[in-house]
Amino acid sequence: MTEDAVVDVPDRDLLTIGAFAARARLSAKALRLYDRLGLLSPAYVDEATGYRYYRAGQVEPARLVAMLRQLDMPLARIAEVVAAGDGPTAAELLGAYWADVEARVAGQRTLAEYLRGRLSGRSSEMYRKFAVETVDVPEQVVITEKRHTLADELPTWIGAALGRLEEAARECGGMTGVPYVAYHAEVSMESDGPAEACVPVADEAAARAWAERHGRAWETAVRVEPARRLAYTRITKAQVAHPQILAAFEAVEEWMAARGLAAAGPCRELYFADWGAAGADDPVCDVAFPVS
Repeated sequence: MTEDAVVDVPDRDLLTIGAFAARARLSAKALRLYDRLGLLSPAYVDEATGYRYYRAGQVEPARLVAMLRQLDMPLARIAEVVAAGDGPTAAELLGAYWADVEARVAGQRTLAEYLRGRLSGRSSEMYRKFAVETVDVPEQVVITEKRHTLADELPTWIGAALGRLEEAARECGGMTGVPYVAYHAEVSMESDGPAEACVPVADEAAARAWAERHGRAWETAVRVEPARRLAYTRITKAQVAHPQILAAFEAVEEWMAARGLAAAGPCRELYFADWGAAGADDPVCDVAFPVS
């Protein structure tokens, strides 16, 4: 006996899985999958046979699930849309998901263009867009917050960490230099650093007292950074986005190699402008390497 066989069910308005699949323009296999994933459960399951039965009112939700899966929407977000039903809330949930997709695709498109330039031998042409200079930075006391993070979480963490440290600087004699983020290892979608947010402050004793109070919660620390010479290039807010910023780092590395200079510490991003007030073409950040 197949699952579409005529059996005695408590509600004659119920449809066998085969009849329902035909109305929903889906396969019985897909409906079993949706049931297993918790996206669309049958209205009734016969305890003796295990056969599934559906109501006609479940046709539209079934079609909706199928179309959302075609958008590669994660199962958890599909469940949210289906639970919201037809209306503004469901439409807003779909709109939010699609905005995320378009942002991701835009980033991938930019990365593909960057990689195409590298693979076609146009790296030098890209690097010439960045003017590299050096600057001497005096010894600094810095308060820091370190975190292992992947690339997709990095921008949010940078903003939050530097905000916390800049607020803490008020307890440490005030800021004496440009806030920056140092990378002790690669941060990407496969590598989680760590990255370290740093803010130079005036009062070392107050800074150490502050770190003692907050170290466990935020992985904070205090250290004295020696005087350094930085090789850097200045970039705009738009260029901070991945992968443009990679080209900036590589341009500095190429400039260093051409002059026989070696990195004397982790690379860093120095944020000297008001990020919220800056426009896309405004300079906001120096990409730098300590050199020797």
